[in-house]
Amino acid sequence: MHVFARNLLTEWRKLNLPFENETIIVAVSGGADSVSLLLALNDLRERKKLNLRFVVAHFNHNLRGAESEKDSESVVSLTSKFGFELALEKGDISLSGNLEQNARRARYAFLRQTAENVRARAVLTAHTLNDQAETLLMNLMRGSGLRGLSGMKTIRALESEKEKLVLRAKLVTRENGEPETVNEQSKVFLIRPLLNWARRLDTENYCRENRIEYRNDAMNEDLTYNRVRVRKILLPMLADFNPNIIETLAETAKILRQEDEFLESRLQVFLIENKDLFDDENRSLAVKTLRELPAAMLNRVIRRWLESHRSDLRRLHLKHIEAIARLAFSSKSGNCVELPNGEKVVKKDGKLSFKNFEVVN
Repeated sequence: MHVFARNLLTEWRKLNLPFENETIIVAVSGGADSVSLLLALNDLRERKKLNLRFVVAHFNHNLRGAESEKDSESVVSLTSKFGFELALEKGDISLSGNLEQNARRARYAFLRQTAENVRARAVLTAHTLNDQAETLLMNLMRGSGLRGLSGMKTIRALESEKEKLVLRAKLVTRENGEPETVNEQSKVFLIRPLLNWARRLDTENYCRENRIEYRNDAMNEDLTYNRVRVRKILLPMLADFNPNIIETLAETAKILRQEDEFLESRLQVFLIENKDLFDDENRSLAVKTLRELPAAMLNRVIRRWLESHRSDLRRLHLKHIEAIARLAFSSKSGNCVELPNGEKVVKKDGKLSFKNFEVVN
């Protein structure tokens, strides 16, 4: 057995993933990372190490014309060669706003829907140590707290739109104080089995050794994209100082993720113990309970509360969170903090209220 397939099997055991009687979606773009994952899964399947139903899922973003079609043709050929089932979809990606983010959302919506169609509980993607290192650096340069610097999780829920709405309202509690949750049986999990050990060089070499061609996306060479500049310029410069910079950054992300998860667990306990903190009727935040909190926990409460109102925390920075904290501790009512997108946080009668653009105007 090739060391790449053996490492995947070892990680499979560490992650406590199923070995039989389950359906698994494998996201394959045609690039070296996803092709190597599929090759290794096929090897383990042929060796009777995994007795699972694998369904390959390929999303054609349709952003590169004929090249995108060739990517799809490559995946069709590969899945046919090894006898995998295949789900294909061609996207119509909006070119307005953040193109990378739009493409990502469309791709994950397709993967979630495919999982639901075939009743799969897991979707595999081929993110590597390189992806983790790049993610940490991009979030560091953008300005991020522990959540962003923690990078990608090996396993996380792949939420539907309905589940995202529930997760944005994490401060809402049931009468017994339990956080609102979604049906566990409906959850689909996104799993990255290469993330903790495989480098991009490993995936490319594994494909070559198996004499399988993989596709090269020209957009991965386009220096107008931040991630490409990090990959092509910044990381090679950092490697001059530390030849193992990829592994070092990935390990740092792991340490920070452990710290973040600990603080999140403390936040959950605090929210359950202080059920009256969040007023479900008028969407306000009581400030009297906040005064004794350390800054790290106070900031988390405010961020979580804001997240329950917004689709995300984009364009919000530490200065906004600290301004809201100062507003909470102010003795005056009627003051407010201006947020991006015409949003405001107003203090009145010992409570903070979130007001969006439509309400303000």
